[in-house]
Amino acid sequence: MIQNLARRSRLVTVSTLVIAALTTPVLFAQAPAAPAAPPSDTLLTRWVTDGGPTMLFIGAAIVAFIAIGIYNFMLLTKPKFCPEDLKAALMDHMRNCRVRSAIELAATHPSYLGRMVAYSFPNIDATRPEDLGRDQVEDAMADFTVNENRKIMTWINYISVIAQASPMLGLLGTVIGMVSAFGTLKTSGGADPSQLAGDISVALLTTLWGLLNAIPCIIVFYILKNRFANLVAESVHTSEELLNAAVATVNADTLYAKIPEGIAL
Repeated sequence: MIQNLARRSRLVTVSTLVIAALTTPVLFAQAPAAPAAPPSDTLLTRWVTDGGPTMLFIGAAIVAFIAIGIYNFMLLTKPKFCPEDLKAALMDHMRNCRVRSAIELAATHPSYLGRMVAYSFPNIDATRPEDLGRDQVEDAMADFTVNENRKIMTWINYISVIAQASPMLGLLGTVIGMVSAFGTLKTSGGADPSQLAGDISVALLTTLWGLLNAIPCIIVFYILKNRFANLVAESVHTSEELLNAAVATVNADTLYAKIPEGIAL
């Protein structure tokens, strides 16, 4: 009797284990899958930080380009070079031969035209009524433009320097990435894409960002250079018009006396 009970107990235990073994995979298969972890590969990582330490220098070049570009665009404006109100006031003084008043007005104005007039018009020679010493005045204007343009062009040339340095920084990152890639190949002994991906990203991203900074730099450099040349030319032309107005007023009687009889004014 006892043996029969023990035998039945063993059969029940074995049956329970067999049923558990058969049903456990089915239960795990029916359980809902755990949500996948969000990918750690963000846009910032893929396009910036994967470029390696060279991206710090390229980022500094981008910030410098933006800052210097904004400064130059704010500097190279017509009110700061040849403002219309100053031009009209100086023309009124020169037409009435008030040269001293024109110089005093120009000296109080911080514009390019004001500084040019204050620097060059003291060379006007009243003892030469035929041209008021035009050659001396034009020489002084030329000296002023040389000295003044050099200081302003320095800030414009900085953009050209950034435009030339940015591709070089990108090339530096490319060389670093390729050297690291060959070092990985030497260490691993095979071309495993997963091992080379980081080195290749360094090589390509630095070149990409270097070109993305250099191309706008070149465009902005020539825009600012042409704008500066036009503003300087307008200021010089205005100064010559002011001098011509004074010469015309001084020689008005002589000019009219030389008009042939019968020619209508």
